[in-house]
Amino acid sequence: MAQHAATLRPAVLDRLPALEAALNSAVRGKPEAVRLALVCLFSKGHLLVEDVPGVGKTTLAQALARSVDSCFHRLQFTADMLPSDVLGVTIYNARTASFEFKQGPIFTNFLLADEINRTTPKTQSALLEAMNERQVTMDGRSYPLEEPFMVIATQNPVEHHGTYPLPESQLDRFFMRIRIGYPDSASEREILRRAGEMPGLQIRPVLSAEQVVQIQSWVPQVTVDEALVDYMLAIVEKTRTHESFSLGVSPRGAQALYRATQALAMLEGRDYALPDDVKRLVVPVFAHRVVINTRVVLADRTSDVSDRILGELLSLVEVPL
Repeated sequence: MAQHAATLRPAVLDRLPALEAALNSAVRGKPEAVRLALVCLFSKGHLLVEDVPGVGKTTLAQALARSVDSCFHRLQFTADMLPSDVLGVTIYNARTASFEFKQGPIFTNFLLADEINRTTPKTQSALLEAMNERQVTMDGRSYPLEEPFMVIATQNPVEHHGTYPLPESQLDRFFMRIRIGYPDSASEREILRRAGEMPGLQIRPVLSAEQVVQIQSWVPQVTVDEALVDYMLAIVEKTRTHESFSLGVSPRGAQALYRATQALAMLEGRDYALPDDVKRLVVPVFAHRVVINTRVVLADRTSDVSDRILGELLSLVEVPL
């Protein structure tokens, strides 16, 4: 990235603070959630926003999508939704006497999958190929998706009536899971003053789709020292051997932590990563990828038990100097 700094950084990378400020104006008092969402975007990842209703999950997703001058589709997932409602359908054209594929809403740059756990596993799985391979296959033919492509899904971890929990294989496709949480009193006062406004819909584009792709291409150029790679691998190994986990982090999860560390360093104006970057990202990148064993689940039924255990696990791994 250093070789681009003199010519390209002023033109594009210097706009990142404005992008972050625009998102913070829509989601008040949650700068960490905004920063992590941008890390996910520039890492070419997909984002799962999990929290109770009314804290700004959909607002964050809308603001992130609308801050980029690109195509945006929103899907409200329901129990009666079919895979064709997401992917599209092949229909017969009598005029041309041939079958034509009509693209579904997944053919976009940003797809907001609202309340993804309210649709059936069959429809949930329709997203898998698109999320992993950035293409859709219908009737033996593959259709590539445009770049950038990002799925931003929301779900409520508390309400379980009429929901279908995402299986581990699909959770692993999400680069990161974040929680927004309740705002502080000052931020909530601002929210009350703006009652009736739709801040997520008022965001004006700060970057173009081409600029986002350009920034994404710079992320791998951020330097990650070998000692830091060893630190990441030690954390991953701890998740696989820790007594509280019945399933640890996969190699895909380890790759996600590496990429996220590079993206966070870039967002903070550095061309090198630090141990603090890794520690800051372990929970959002790993918490949805580990499986808590039954004994721990029975003893602690809170929704953030994996976050807590991962936080404790970090204290067991020596931090590189």
